Amino acid sequence: MKHTLFAAVVAVMSGITPAMAEMTDIKFTLGWKTQGSDAPFLVALNEGYFEEEGLNVTIDQGEGSAATVTRVMSGAYDAGFGDINAIIQNAAARPGEAPVMVFQMWNRPPFAIAVPKELGLTSPKQLEGKTLGGAQGTPTTRLFPVFARLNDIDIDTVKYESLAPNLQEPMLIRGEIDGAYTFTVSSWFNLIANRKDPAADFDWFNYEDYGMDLYSNGMMVSRTLLAENPDAVAGLVRAVTKATLEIMKDQDIAVEAIMAFDNLVDPELERARLEFALTKLMNAPETTETGIGDLVDERLTRSIALIAEGYGLDTLPEASEVFDRSFLAPASERMLDVSIN
Repeated sequence: MKHTLFAAVVAVMSGITPAMAEMTDIKFTLGWKTQGSDAPFLVALNEGYFEEEGLNVTIDQGEGSAATVTRVMSGAYDAGFGDINAIIQNAAARPGEAPVMVFQMWNRPPFAIAVPKELGLTSPKQLEGKTLGGAQGTPTTRLFPVFARLNDIDIDTVKYESLAPNLQEPMLIRGEIDGAYTFTVSSWFNLIANRKDPAADFDWFNYEDYGMDLYSNGMMVSRTLLAENPDAVAGLVRAVTKATLEIMKDQDIAVEAIMAFDNLVDPELERARLEFALTKLMNAPETTETGIGDLVDERLTRSIALIAEGYGLDTLPEASEVFDRSFLAPASERMLDVSIN
């Protein structure tokens, strides 16, 4: 009893109450191997923002943005960074079980078809008669029939070659395929790693520019965590919001956190990847009104219809089943202000 009382006195004197000392364990999965675009979570971990919220967060590398959803649904993880479109698919198939997005990070999708500039293609229609390669199951690949419909492409004339992800860019470079179904934030830097200039050497048909008004990655939580510990969800959102706003103004703090988490990555390559995410995926015009972390319900509803068409979903989940903004701070406290150093 004396020891307990003494510990409580010490805790109070140090500014930590016994209640604050009770940490909530959170298992968090990234979308893929360590990348610069993971910086908001890694900064929140490295700078102690999770800890300040009473959260003991363990972060693991991922197996793909869609796999984040299955990892969280299985109960192996409480939260993660992944694709909202995978949530939509699972919410349609298993209502009430799919994770819920609580912080929308990429308000612009990284889905695009990359083609060598030497082909001289200036419109999606010119993909007719070409061979496109990509991994099965990725959004860019699965949604191509919708992209084709919207852009009057005769899909029967386009040959598809199924490729392992690690072969996609090498085969594109060697001319073994005419174009690749890409996840830009990955492929752009895979091309750089292969000593190519992705801007000068390739043209990019970004889905968002051709009728595919989709969202993409953000922070999701399990239904269990949402129901049983909403305070933990609120803490996750506050910590990630704080880290994201800091990263927008100072990428050095992000690189430091990335290297602290995984010192085997190339710091300059991942800094460039972070800048790509900040300027090409997180800066949708709507964020000037919604603030980072939020989205527009009407746009999400439209994107749900596109996903339903592309994946052959029998039912369309409501936007409220997919995204929950109730843990976000006021929009005025989440305004986008990117300064690339």
